[in-house]
Amino acid sequence: MAKPIEVTDQNFDETLGQHPLVLVDFWAEWCAPCRMIAPILEEIAKEYEGKLLVAKLDVDENPKTAMRYRVMSIPTVILFKDGQPVEVLVGAQPKRNYQTKIEKHLPATA
Repeated sequence: MAKPIEVTDQNFDETLGQHPLVLVDFWAEWCAPCRMIAPILEEIAKEYEGKLLVAKLDVDENPKTAMRYRVMSIPTVILFKDGQPVEVLVGAQPKRNYQTKIEKHLPATA
């Protein structure tokens, strides 16, 4: 069963390089909206297993990566395609909003 993986400043680029599509949740332990979307992101990790990697980056412990992508508010969820940010969602969102952004970037299936 796929679950979100933890990423850090040290392994962020390497993780992005290993997967064509990565959804990264920039979050913190004390953030109530971050905790609200955690179950949604777990569902997405399961539903898109094999097509999408869901990762979580704690902004308190990994400020370099958060600053690099100008994360000013949390939760911020960024979808990376081939290592580049292609979609940004700031604040807690309904599951459908994440799915809509992901679907735009999935390869078409015949």
